[in-house]
This record gives sequence, C-alpha cells and structure tokens, in this order.
Amino acid sequence: MLMIGRALMARPKLLMFDEPSIGLSPILVEQVFEIIQRIHESGTPILLVEQNARIALRASSYGYIMENGEVKLHGDAKMLAQDPKVQEAYLGGKDLNIKY
Repeated sequence: MLMIGRALMARPKLLMFDEPSIGLSPILVEQVFEIIQRIHESGTPILLVEQNARIALRASSYGYIMENGEVKLHGDAKMLAQDPKVQEAYLGGKDLNIKY
C-alpha cells in the first residue's frame, strides 16, 4: 500500500503493477485490487501483470491472456471472462459468475 501511495505522489501517466497479489492474504488481495480499480476509475491508466486471472479480469477493462510468453487471446476483459476456453483453462471451470 505504501508503494502505491508513493507511486501516486509522482502523478504518473501510467502506473504499472507486476504481480501485486503475490504473497498477500486473500483479504489484502481484495483490498489491493479495490485500490487498483479506484486508481483506474480516477483516470490513471494501469498496466497490470497478474497470474490470478479471475481477479485481474475483474479489475481490468482489456486483457491479454499469455501462455509461454505468447499472447493467446486478447480483448474486452468481461468478454474474456465469459469465454468458455478462458474459463476452463484459467478460471478453474465453466460458467463462472465473475462479479464486476
């Protein structure tokens, strides 16, 4: 959280996050992603790299699904979250209701 606040003090044109959920408890992950969403909603563009596809797609407006360093799919995050291939391969099953 301190790092996010410090980064925002510089009024960045783009804010980049690399695996912000790594090593955090589930409660802290939710809090961090709520903050990331608020930053995005305030108008600061965000580049997010995250292995937790479920929370990354929920927090994003556009997504890229990469596998072995290659872009496999890309598009609107809500559409990606509803894609059966993405659900099966990256979200742990079919017909998941991801809340936005």
